[in-house]
Amino acid sequence: MSTTERHPAGLRTLFLTEMWERLGFYILMAILTLYMDQEMGWNDATKGTIYGAFLGLSYFFPVVGGWLGDRVLGRTGTVRTGAVLMTLGYASLGCSSRVAVTPFFAGLLLVGIGAGILKANLSVLVGSLYEDRPQLRDAGYNLYYMGINIGAAVAPLVATAMSIWFGSYRVSFWIAAVGMVFAQVFFLRGLRHFPATSAAAAEQQRLEDSAAPEEFMPRLLALGGLFLVAIFFWTAFYQNGFAMTLFAQRSTKAYNLLRPETYQFFQPFFILVVTPPMLALFARMKRKNCEPSTPGKILAGMLIMGGSMLVMALASRLGGNLDRPLMSPGWLIGAYGFITLAEVLISPMGLSYVSKVAPPKIRGLMMGCWFAATATGSYGSGFLGRSYGRFPHDHYYLLLAALLGFSACLTLLLFRRLKTFDTQVVP
Repeated sequence: MSTTERHPAGLRTLFLTEMWERLGFYILMAILTLYMDQEMGWNDATKGTIYGAFLGLSYFFPVVGGWLGDRVLGRTGTVRTGAVLMTLGYASLGCSSRVAVTPFFAGLLLVGIGAGILKANLSVLVGSLYEDRPQLRDAGYNLYYMGINIGAAVAPLVATAMSIWFGSYRVSFWIAAVGMVFAQVFFLRGLRHFPATSAAAAEQQRLEDSAAPEEFMPRLLALGGLFLVAIFFWTAFYQNGFAMTLFAQRSTKAYNLLRPETYQFFQPFFILVVTPPMLALFARMKRKNCEPSTPGKILAGMLIMGGSMLVMALASRLGGNLDRPLMSPGWLIGAYGFITLAEVLISPMGLSYVSKVAPPKIRGLMMGCWFAATATGSYGSGFLGRSYGRFPHDHYYLLLAALLGFSACLTLLLFRRLKTFDTQVVP
């Protein structure tokens, strides 16, 4: 097998870096709402506002991170800076309590900024490894996404174990800090797999100088349409850490080892199970010249995500609206199954699409804008979450299903424009 027919060695470095980084981040996501509820004693409106603001910060700052990576610190320098900020942020959260609120907000701020500037540049680095093998780019992002989800799958199990053994969520924040130390170690050990910043910057400048300005606008319009569609997906997706966590806490039958934070294990676990056969299926379809386009996969993901919200609406109508522990865990686990399929079809495909379509001189910035769309949707999840207890839960989930139906219609309207650039790489 030639070197252009297998994945580059740098993918392993980025896989392990992101796995450890996401372990810490998803430990925080698994317990943030519960920590604010049980440790801080805040009401749903306050929790929803803080939850949405933190996610918005985490996924808006990639715009800044993309600019820093493009123009100031370089990709690797920005990743290292973000990792240090995240480590300090988790340590600050570990020092917080009901009477020490300042470390709580300082920790969220540091983690949000650090994750933001790190995330965009790791994602761009993945794409940069495939300049000489673009046919493997989609599969590369899927494999990278598996690293994300190994960390995300282990995280709620760690949080559950820590809360059982120590009777507090606070210890989990220190575990997240240790995870960030491991992320930095693996990243530094693998730096040799990436081109020198100066060489990359020189090549980028050459591309900027040779590219015609009129080539940019159609690509930017296509990306703008993708970002708009993504907002609705992430608004529904991030109910996993808010409305669905509250459903687990208040409306689902309790079991000793199946606690509210544990449910967030199922989604990344399903991704690890689903991704290999899905990659094999797409590879087989590609050999037969019938693989769906990236926009086609995204459209299918939107429809499946709408199905997950309908599952939750039905569960709410059948008893979840009462906020009493009546419902089988199967409802939540089934909904997470639908969410998993949707996520695999949308999130790594969105990263790959941005990597393919974005003009080289602003590739980091455009990757940041993808995460800014995530930020807008994640803030929307918290904004809607403030109303979780104000009207029946089935109405809440039906509203989300309607938003996803609208986004699917929008994807259809934009489909031709999105598909135009799907198989092209910026010259």
